[in-house]
Amino acid sequence: MKSSTLATAVANLALTKKAHNVVVMDLRPLTSMTDYFVICSADSESQIKAIADAVLEGTEKRGVAPWHKETGSPNWNLLDYSDVVLHIFHKNTRGYYNLEKLWGDAKTKTVVDEPAAARRRKPAAKQKAAPKRKKPSAKKKVA
Repeated sequence: MKSSTLATAVANLALTKKAHNVVVMDLRPLTSMTDYFVICSADSESQIKAIADAVLEGTEKRGVAPWHKETGSPNWNLLDYSDVVLHIFHKNTRGYYNLEKLWGDAKTKTVVDEPAAARRRKPAAKQKAAPKRKKPSAKKKVA
C-alpha cells in the first residue's frame, strides 16, 4: 500500500472514534525517517486507546501491521507503520510536544469527518431551468 494511501486510511480510521484536530503531515521532502505523520487529539485516556485499537484493527484488515507501537502512556500513543507514524495525543498534551511547529516546513492537510447525512446524499444532477412563461394578460371585454 502506498504511504499516502495508508496515511489517509489511518486518519480516517482515527475519525471513526471521534478523534479531533486530525492532520496529515507530508515529511518526504524533509527527512528519510518516515513519509507521513498523522497527528490527532483525544479527550480522554480511554478515547486514546479506542483510537489506537480502531486504527490497529482497520489496518490489519487491509493487511498492514505496525512495525512498532507505544501504547503505554496515558497521554500519548504512537503507532509506527515505518512510512506512516500515527501520534494520538491527549488534547492537553499535544501542545506540549507541538509536532506541527517542530516540523513546520512540512505540507500539512487537515482531515475532517463528513457529517453522516452528507456521506449518504449524492449531489443532485443539475437540471436546466424551465423557461419562464409569460402570464396571459387579463383583457376586459367591452360590451
